[in-house]
Amino acid sequence: MSWDFTVEPEFQEQLDWADEFVTGTVYKLDVLWPHDTYRPLTRRQRDVVDPLKQEVRKRGLWACHLGPELGGPGYGQLRLALLNEILGKSIWGPRIFGSQAPDTGNAEIIAHYGTPEQKQRYLEPLLEGDIVSCFSMTEPQGGADPGVFTTRAVRDGGEWVINGEKFFSSNARWASFFIIMAVTNPGATVSTRMSMFLVSAETAGIEIERNLAHLGEPADDGTEALIRYTDVRVPASAMLGDEGGAFGVAQTRLGGGRVHHAMRAVGSAQRCLDMMAERALSRTTKGELLARKQAVQNMIADSYLEIQQFRLLVMYTAWQIDKYQDYQRVRKDIAAIKVQTPRVLEAVARRAIQIHGALGTTYDLPLTRIYASGMMLALADGPTEVHQTTIARQLLHGYAPAPGMWPTEHIPTRRAEAEAVLLGAPAPAGRDQD
Repeated sequence: MSWDFTVEPEFQEQLDWADEFVTGTVYKLDVLWPHDTYRPLTRRQRDVVDPLKQEVRKRGLWACHLGPELGGPGYGQLRLALLNEILGKSIWGPRIFGSQAPDTGNAEIIAHYGTPEQKQRYLEPLLEGDIVSCFSMTEPQGGADPGVFTTRAVRDGGEWVINGEKFFSSNARWASFFIIMAVTNPGATVSTRMSMFLVSAETAGIEIERNLAHLGEPADDGTEALIRYTDVRVPASAMLGDEGGAFGVAQTRLGGGRVHHAMRAVGSAQRCLDMMAERALSRTTKGELLARKQAVQNMIADSYLEIQQFRLLVMYTAWQIDKYQDYQRVRKDIAAIKVQTPRVLEAVARRAIQIHGALGTTYDLPLTRIYASGMMLALADGPTEVHQTTIARQLLHGYAPAPGMWPTEHIPTRRAEAEAVLLGAPAPAGRDQD
């Protein structure tokens, strides 16, 4: 079966425009307001940002992850991957193009499961980029393991009452609403124990206890919330999907999102490689350019190889999704790109820091931010090790145990079989003989 990663000339023109727009204009936002991508915009920021969003809309590239039923172009995952490779070079790129996580995934959830009133109140302004949202799932006692979640939602007449704590609820401090995963049937299996709720940030009983900062963020101005939900009352209509159906709702936001994250990592890693090459051709030490040093050449070559291999794997995964329209069929490779995303980004960024020396460790360059994002992506949407297990299980489904004592590649057994078939020698008694 042949693979084809080409796109129409018209879409390639769109990609070329996006690349020039991001590197020529959006990059400037990254250095002006590096920590403000989720905050409500100031008047001064809105005067700058809104016209840029309008430029994207005029090109038909706003919120490209959405289908036509939501006003999007309905691009497949392959074209989205190519666009996200460009957006991944910039901090502000996803917001300017209306495709910033977790808002993109939350929008898809509301589009699939929300009521008309919820769509009008939250989905429309979210798609317009006027508000931000929060996905509140992980908990302090068990991280992303749903088997130990304790946040409960109990039915009380026509309402649900939510109590518990959530940890690393991104951007909660600025969110207009939360999508909360809570246990509704503690006696059920893990996959049917929980339900998902859409809750307004104005609802009584929501308390942000702390906002933790990631590496690279101001320590007193973090974006990851520890939240206490105390007797938070919501109407029955706040439930998204069926009771006990939280896993199905969550999957709505994950498959394609992992392709987008992976391809943005490709863009970030390529930016690191570009910086490495420039530095190697600019810096002289011990009488010659860094580019002449074999160790530096090795780092540049290894980075190129890893980026290209990873890029092809992501593109192949996106192509499969488009071809089969079945995320479960492509589950193994979706898990594979999730595993490789932090590995490639960390490795390339680390080499770029090394080649830039002490300067590379400072905030004068974007390298420490990119390196930190690689570490964080090893934990986002579940730790890397969970996805490694998924890959192994999926692979092993396609194999069978050896039919006898010896492996199928056991040479003495194969030799005896070959002699029997080709030379007329007595056939071996069985594969379990020596």
